Amino acid sequence: MSRSTVDSPAAGRSTPAADPANRSTARRVRWPRWAPAPHWPSVRGRARADAGPLLLTAVVVAVVTMLAAAVPPRLRATADEAVRDALRGSGGAADLLVQAALEGDDGEHGGRTRNPLLADDVTAFRDRAAEALGPVLGHVVRPPVATVTSTVLKVADGSVQRALQLAYLAGGPGADDGPRVTWIAGGAPGASVAPLDERIEVPPRGPPWPVQIGLSEANADALGVRPGDRIPLRDDRSNAREVRVSGVFRAVDDTDPGWRSVPGLLRPAAGVDGLGSNRFAGLLSRGSLPDARLAVDQDQLQRTVWFTPDPTAFDSGSAGAIAAAVVNLKARSGSSSRLDGSLKWQTGLDTVLRDVRAQVATASTQASVLLIGFLTVAVLVLLLTADAVNRRRVPALAAARQRGAALPDIGAELLIESVAVAVVAAAVGLAAARTVAPGAAWGWTLPVLLTVAGAGPVLGVRTAADATRARAVPANRATRAWARRTGQLRRAAAEVALLIAAVAAFVALHQRGLLPAADDTAGPGSGQDGGATLPASAPTLAVLVASLVLLRLLPAAVDVALARALRSRRPLAVFGAARAAATAGRMLPLLVLVTAAALAGFAVTVRATAERGLSDGAWRTVGADARVEVAPAAEASTPELARRIAAAPGVRRAVAGRVTDGVRVRAAGTVVRPRLVVVDAVAFRRLRSGTPLPDEPALDRLPARGSGDVPVLVGSDDGGLRPGMALDLLRDAAPAVRLVAVGTAAAIGLTGDVVLVDAATVAAAGIPTDPNTVWVTGPGSARAVTANAVAGDTVLRADVLRDRRAAPLTSGLLWLTFVTAAALLALGSLGLVVGTTAAAPDRWQTVTRLRTLGLRPRDTRWIVAGELLPPVAVAALGGPLLGASLAWLTLDPLGLRVLTGQTTGPAPALPWWGLALVAGVPLVTVAVVVPVESALRRRRRLSEVLRIAT
Repeated sequence: MSRSTVDSPAAGRSTPAADPANRSTARRVRWPRWAPAPHWPSVRGRARADAGPLLLTAVVVAVVTMLAAAVPPRLRATADEAVRDALRGSGGAADLLVQAALEGDDGEHGGRTRNPLLADDVTAFRDRAAEALGPVLGHVVRPPVATVTSTVLKVADGSVQRALQLAYLAGGPGADDGPRVTWIAGGAPGASVAPLDERIEVPPRGPPWPVQIGLSEANADALGVRPGDRIPLRDDRSNAREVRVSGVFRAVDDTDPGWRSVPGLLRPAAGVDGLGSNRFAGLLSRGSLPDARLAVDQDQLQRTVWFTPDPTAFDSGSAGAIAAAVVNLKARSGSSSRLDGSLKWQTGLDTVLRDVRAQVATASTQASVLLIGFLTVAVLVLLLTADAVNRRRVPALAAARQRGAALPDIGAELLIESVAVAVVAAAVGLAAARTVAPGAAWGWTLPVLLTVAGAGPVLGVRTAADATRARAVPANRATRAWARRTGQLRRAAAEVALLIAAVAAFVALHQRGLLPAADDTAGPGSGQDGGATLPASAPTLAVLVASLVLLRLLPAAVDVALARALRSRRPLAVFGAARAAATAGRMLPLLVLVTAAALAGFAVTVRATAERGLSDGAWRTVGADARVEVAPAAEASTPELARRIAAAPGVRRAVAGRVTDGVRVRAAGTVVRPRLVVVDAVAFRRLRSGTPLPDEPALDRLPARGSGDVPVLVGSDDGGLRPGMALDLLRDAAPAVRLVAVGTAAAIGLTGDVVLVDAATVAAAGIPTDPNTVWVTGPGSARAVTANAVAGDTVLRADVLRDRRAAPLTSGLLWLTFVTAAALLALGSLGLVVGTTAAAPDRWQTVTRLRTLGLRPRDTRWIVAGELLPPVAVAALGGPLLGASLAWLTLDPLGLRVLTGQTTGPAPALPWWGLALVAGVPLVTVAVVVPVESALRRRRRLSEVLRIAT
């Protein structure tokens, strides 16, 4: 193509102003002498000639941009939902509590004075606590609930297992009487002796002061009392307390957060005060609260304000600031030993936020591992596409250069074209990302845009420069060898640098891991947290190194195959092996195929391992296919319930036992509160043998074989309970039971500290063994426990598994692994098609020459298949195995246990169906490409074939 404004390089550059005929053009556009002058007809002509490849590049950029830009915002939205979900599932652990001692009530004559405005003082204390909360925390909590509670008073009716607590509730502004109730018998408690506004001073050492309380319907039935009855109580100092029931109520809304602040107000709370205990709570009113103050000692009444977090006010971005505010609040808290009016703050909100932020940061880094691999393959495919476009333009670029086009001009023309494609395609991708995610993040798209914008101009300028480079081949053999060794050294240096980076990434991965540090505050969706970028890229770097190794080995293997084919009598094998040997050294196609297949195998292996971890975690949480937790009032019917469930169709085994949380065990001078499980050891082992749970042969050691210490199995996360230790099971008003740990027990439920003992053995030691839990296995477990409904809670393993799979971060990880694997397979197939198309002219030039010698059209397909199959076979066989191996090496540092709910990392899983699919996609692509390409090339006439051959 001629250019009127550009002379040869030796003659320098002539500008449009130099020609009098172009003076008007010079007045419109004045280019600086140093700036390149693009030839716009050439830009338009190349774009029209290569519209197909450029459109393909634009489509790839748009799709990759959409995925890369949509993942971080979606991860941020998932992280926000994860924070809210953690707060909803925290129970009362995230509540903020502030306590302060009540003011003294000393009277003028040495007694104690009844304060008729005590309820107003509690309201004022609630308002003072809300003000001290601060603006950061004040906007993320619900209206507070103020409580005044007494110490636990034992029911003095001959049973040491029942206790009662006095409680007054005051809600937020406008709800000073607390949660609403309906009195179904009797009425609300009031002043017991005189009108409330009458000032009374109680003399010291006088008789117990009476107080009225209200009881819930369930508590009244469990205690066997009605309105007007007296409940005999004693405190921990054996002082008698007089309490009368004024009425029986029913909660209008038993889900009101106010009821959660005092266990036992609506129904008996089992195990709160020790093994086999039940706590009840009596409701006080504004009228009976002053009497309650006199009914117990001054230090036996505690006022507390409860602030319940509002999950909708939290998100992952503000979680760090809220956690810091909680820590500062606790640092300003008064000492619990000071019996004054200072505010004493208690909360586990900072712990809940820290744990969920750790999960969010871990999920973010796991997402970055997948995104780095996806973007790497996308960049390789775009480089391969740019190389294919450049191959098509070799004649045009060489002609333009030979006719005097300057290299800066050619580079500017190609840069304009590539930037236009990148910008338009990226804009489309970002717009599409906004439709599938709340926003779009452009940071992850930069590698793709830079590749598209720079690869074409660099390759094109290099091709144009080679067209006019008069560099002859040296005649000296040593000089040629030196030039060859120089190129080899450069390539080796690049490969060694990549190897060093991969080794460093793996070292960092196994030393640091992907789990974030405790003080890490990186936001979700950033794709990295702290210094996790290098370890997160370890799988991708390892795949690239392995691909280069295969690239080194493939030519040697193909040469061996060619040598064997030359000794055979099959000409098609010779021709196919010869073509394969001629193209075996091409780097980009093999890199694309192997990297895409390996990273897709890595993604499906991570997904399968996470699925197995979720299933294993559900089994460990429930302990069977179903678990029935019987309410305290119905514990007597537990054995009969177990027998009915065991007789139901589809049930293999049903074992009853007793589970008590928070028992006190003294171990090595320290009191711990593990979960105590009392169960028939032999039956329990048989039940576990029919499940995927690991067998516990130590259960056979539990049945007692004589007198002495009670054998138990122990389990602990922090090593506080170990086999061989001597333990003491502490009980109220009863001597401790001596235990000896004879083995290790697996965690039962979500708790990590557990003590497991045989029911018959512990019954002989005098410990209550009334069962309150039934474990059920078999395909009909869910139907059986539903048909035999009883008061209590039913936990189904299928429900636990479904809920954990639907958890925001877990479902997000599973979704991302699926999308990543599918996108990698699509990119790999696209790379194979592009590479095949780029090499098609040279390949079919050889094939058409062979056709003139008598080769049949159908034989050409076998030659093409023989050329394409070696790299594809390497990718199909080596890629999935490489990806699975990398997953096995990196599963523990990936921190999947954080999302699967396990105490240890999940066992690796090999998804054979997924790996087979990964291996089959390249082979299927070749099976489709070869006949399609053959059909397109067969349309050439014989005259064209003969002309090419000559």
